[in-house]
Amino acid sequence: MKPLQELTRPNIWSLAPYSSARNEYAGKTAHVFLDANENPYNAPYNRYPDPLQEELKKTISKIKGVPSANIFLGNGSDEAIDLPYRCFCQPGIDNVVAIEPTYGMYKVCADINDIEYRPVLLDEHYQFTAESLLARCDNHSKLIWICSPNNPTGNNLSYEEIVKTLEQFQGIVIVDEAYSDFSRQKSLRSELSKYPNLIVLNTMSKAWGCAAIRLGMAFASQDIISLFNKVKYPYNVNQLTQEKALEALNNQMEVEKWVSVILQERGRLMEAFRLLPICEAVYPSDANFFLARMTDAQAIYDYLVDQGIIVRNRTRIQLCKNCLRVTIGTRSENSELVGALRQYK
Repeated sequence: MKPLQELTRPNIWSLAPYSSARNEYAGKTAHVFLDANENPYNAPYNRYPDPLQEELKKTISKIKGVPSANIFLGNGSDEAIDLPYRCFCQPGIDNVVAIEPTYGMYKVCADINDIEYRPVLLDEHYQFTAESLLARCDNHSKLIWICSPNNPTGNNLSYEEIVKTLEQFQGIVIVDEAYSDFSRQKSLRSELSKYPNLIVLNTMSKAWGCAAIRLGMAFASQDIISLFNKVKYPYNVNQLTQEKALEALNNQMEVEKWVSVILQERGRLMEAFRLLPICEAVYPSDANFFLARMTDAQAIYDYLVDQGIIVRNRTRIQLCKNCLRVTIGTRSENSELVGALRQYK
């Protein structure tokens, strides 16, 4: 890769970050806090939260096998998606390359930051090659976005092709592993020391069942994490989120049970879809959802809405004509969905 300073926007590299009251006495013990203009009453929520979430990062470090210094925590994965644009991409000048179809926030953040977004279509098996992505790159390509397991297709992307991309691209490669807890494929976060241009995203929203608390994770080199910490808002993860995340992380065995049940239900529901006359194909999934091609996705979607059942209609997405994306619910929810579809005429 190019030197990180060369990839980083000059104003960000030289940025003097906001110094919060909690940072200035780091490493010291204190019990009287008269520095941050806080109300002295209503403890503990009268105090600003830890701006770097040190206790939470220590717990995540043990579970994910990544040193705390290589972890960034944000307000959902969306913050970790936006920060690479703000750190590395010059508006109106630089561009990013991404697989297509994929998670829509990569393009939304590109548009917000005035960065050219260059999609590269997956093949008929929803796979890509490093060659196809690199062919769209030029001297102003700063980021490549890869989601694996991919949303909305549900499948793992080729590990070998991701590695080739990492080895050959001169910029930053971001691999979004939001659904990796449902997959058997090796996580790339174990390769951070080998690839200084790698950022791996993860979230508490999926396997951990904590979408409401909005906690996203980015794993990367210490240098990249330092840049993120310079640019993020000082108290980007609130105290309630930090507390709830710690509570959830201490419930790992229950989460493993949830994942196991979801995977069993995924197999059952996918098989039930294959038997439906209105279903033309069910695509392989390594996530907690799957993609199914229907005879008429819009009409079936509208019918399900009338039944009070909501799935995601992806028919307007490239390579997903007449496809519905179905999240795995509880056994009773899944059975209600199948029952409704069997009644569809």
